Amino acid sequence: MNTINIDQDSRGQGRGYSYEVLHQPSFSLAVLQLQAEQAIQAEAGAMVSMSANIELQSQMKGGLFGAIKRAAGGESAFISTFTARGGPGEVTLAPGAPGDVAAIELSGQPFFVQSSSYLAGDASLTVDTKWGGAKSFFSGEGLFVLMVQGQGLLLVSSFGAIHRKRLQPGERYVVDTGHLVAWEGTTQYTLRKAASGFFRSMMSGEGIVAEFSGPGEILIQTRNLAALAGLLKPFFPSQGGGGGGFNLNLGG
Repeated sequence: MNTINIDQDSRGQGRGYSYEVLHQPSFSLAVLQLQAEQAIQAEAGAMVSMSANIELQSQMKGGLFGAIKRAAGGESAFISTFTARGGPGEVTLAPGAPGDVAAIELSGQPFFVQSSSYLAGDASLTVDTKWGGAKSFFSGEGLFVLMVQGQGLLLVSSFGAIHRKRLQPGERYVVDTGHLVAWEGTTQYTLRKAASGFFRSMMSGEGIVAEFSGPGEILIQTRNLAALAGLLKPFFPSQGGGGGGFNLNLGG
């Protein structure tokens, strides 16, 4: 059974570029060395630094309809292309949240990525936004997932570390949608409530989950950004409170 081809030493070469992922697993930084006139594509806002000769262009990927689908999926409507002009150049990329970056070598197989986990990829890869199912609309955890196809480098990011789970043929496994990073196209999935019955699902503290069926491999992030936001919410100023102070109960 095939597995996701993640570069174990976090470095490698593509068509016209080399790459290395540094400072793993908590504050990962992807460093790409581009040969002259070579390009790499990345999610808008992912750039940390770049050589002065790197040309940055932002465009609506897939035209207006593609941009609308990307925005509906929780991504930027734009995608950035970095091209080294007149000689080699360097680009460094990082996700917005602390966590890991995995360098995956695609070899033509379809691959699904949770929309906020896409960081960058070979310029030849096809990235399309797909409907994630009606239940994901009501969960508030994203309407769409990305289907990535082609050959070359794909960089995905996680909040926390990346845990790999390999499924045997027919094996079923449940993952909270807030912890999903990516999965192979051979893996089928359906969305459902975590517990039977609406009240039980709400009381469990879990929302919508994805039930996968093997064969295939899933990449899972060890932390949930939405859960962290819920933990921090009481420490932020209340919307209607006078004076905009913090809503803290220090006891006494």
